Amino acid sequence: MKSDYPMLEALGAEGPAAVQAEKLRLYGQFVGSWRVDITFTEPKGGTTRETEGEWHFGWTLGGHAVQDVWIAPARHLRRSAGPEAWWRYGSTLRWYSPVLDAWHIAWFDPGRSIELRQIGRAVGDEIVQMGEEPDGLPTRWRFFEIEPRSFHWLGEISPDRGQHWSPVTEMRATRTA
Repeated sequence: MKSDYPMLEALGAEGPAAVQAEKLRLYGQFVGSWRVDITFTEPKGGTTRETEGEWHFGWTLGGHAVQDVWIAPARHLRRSAGPEAWWRYGSTLRWYSPVLDAWHIAWFDPGRSIELRQIGRAVGDEIVQMGEEPDGLPTRWRFFEIEPRSFHWLGEISPDRGQHWSPVTEMRATRTA
């Protein structure tokens, strides 16, 4: 990988680190680019907004991590003078912990000054990530219906500490590269 930007060249990796290659496949299966059809649902009131987004996954940090960039709406749809409150432009860093036999997840959206941390692991045919919103509400993010060229993703919150889950973001992804 040769780049005009040495930092990006140092960040990227050609594939998973050999020492943990098998465990790294859990998120490594998403490496590539995806078109996502997104539905955002307001937690209070249930108002929805739909848009097309893009999601790009790659190997980073010597192949020990999978990092993504998630953009909503997609860059080609951003025609207004500036970002709107509901826009997203963030990145997630995922790395496997042999001690936990799970993944550390750190998602951040600097434009909205938000950071979330979760723990992720395979649960049957799904990948489930659990954490908390900045205000303490539990979060659950799930990848499911995972196929080589598509997957379904659901982000939920629980106002009653895990008794019931309410969707806030839903995405259906189709591989583009």
